[in-house]
Amino acid sequence: MQLAVWALQFTPRVALFEEAVLIEVEASLRLFGGVKSLHALVEEGAWDLGARVAWAPTGMAALAFARQKGVDGFSAPLERLLDRLLLECITAVKRHQPTLARVGCRTLGQVRALPRAGIARRFDKVLLEAMDQAYGLRPETYEWVKAPDAFHARLELMSRVELAPAMLFGARRLLVQMAGWLKARQLGATAFTLRWCHDVMRARDVGSSGELTIRTAEPTQNVDHFSRLLSEHLARVALLAPVGDLELLATEVEPMVEDSRSLIPELAGKGSSIKLALERIQARLGNDAVRRPVLSADHRPEWMQQWLSAGQHRPSKPELVCELPQPTWMLGTPVRLVERANRPIYQGALQLLLGPDRVEGGWWHRDQVGSGEVPLNVQRDYWLARSEHAGLLWIFQARLAGDETAWFLHGHYA
Repeated sequence: MQLAVWALQFTPRVALFEEAVLIEVEASLRLFGGVKSLHALVEEGAWDLGARVAWAPTGMAALAFARQKGVDGFSAPLERLLDRLLLECITAVKRHQPTLARVGCRTLGQVRALPRAGIARRFDKVLLEAMDQAYGLRPETYEWVKAPDAFHARLELMSRVELAPAMLFGARRLLVQMAGWLKARQLGATAFTLRWCHDVMRARDVGSSGELTIRTAEPTQNVDHFSRLLSEHLARVALLAPVGDLELLATEVEPMVEDSRSLIPELAGKGSSIKLALERIQARLGNDAVRRPVLSADHRPEWMQQWLSAGQHRPSKPELVCELPQPTWMLGTPVRLVERANRPIYQGALQLLLGPDRVEGGWWHRDQVGSGEVPLNVQRDYWLARSEHAGLLWIFQARLAGDETAWFLHGHYA
């Protein structure tokens, strides 16, 4: 059960099956950075806990590969890998091993080659069901484990320990389990207690156990941090008798606050404002290295905003009044719409809901193109329109001379 609680940090789909813990991690791959990254994390933690890991497309196959040792369920087609395994790898098949051996079956592939009707008559249905689940021909159903409300784990040491620092090796295994429980519950420990039980062959005046409570400055889930603190405290403990068993309890926990997603993580939580950080970057890389968006007193959508260097003077915020709600996404270049009977078409006929909102100006604004200048004057009537398939759109009709009936799509609403 303790191994299952530890595995809950990777996925909520954890199940106990026979002597193994099965986990389904496909939905967690993106969260942990892909297949290789997740596999490495699981295998590293399992190594600390003394567990063996095997991977396969099905839970029954993964258990069979774990019993066989050293088989990767994704190194070749699943059928080919399973066919090579001995009968002992699947419990439901192992139960009928003597009978299957008499008909010449030594591997799962040989059992699979037998007529299904004959297997169903001679053996119980559990054998065929287990084979089908291992090969992915029948769905697997498990009862998922839930993380307990409190953490309490116990470990029997392989040999009696007479010096307190030597308990750290076994205690670390318990700390790894506690870290998994904390991550599964999204908690951080601020205090944990290590208890040890003295050997029964102890002196009469020695108590049956001892304990040590460790406190942290802030909630954490870091196993290495726990180990360092515990090591410092154990170095000052003198055992009154040899120790054979360890217990670990998470005595005080708090909800874990998510890490800062700041683009400058080294400043997070240190009291430095983002303005000071930008000033430092600007001083090191130059004025043009840092830019900020600034609103302009211009009703033309393309020029309502401009990017200025952080060192440039920031004008007072203009008050722009728009009759229509502004779109969530605005196209960089307006798209001309097809017209039919003087009505705009975009994935079907458009229904004009609100408008018009007249926007005009820019006669003073000219853009340098080649050796000449192009005026950027606009005169548009904006409408909020509805498309049967595209939803709400922001469109306009150009009103300048020579282009009086042209309709354009300029934005989308969420």
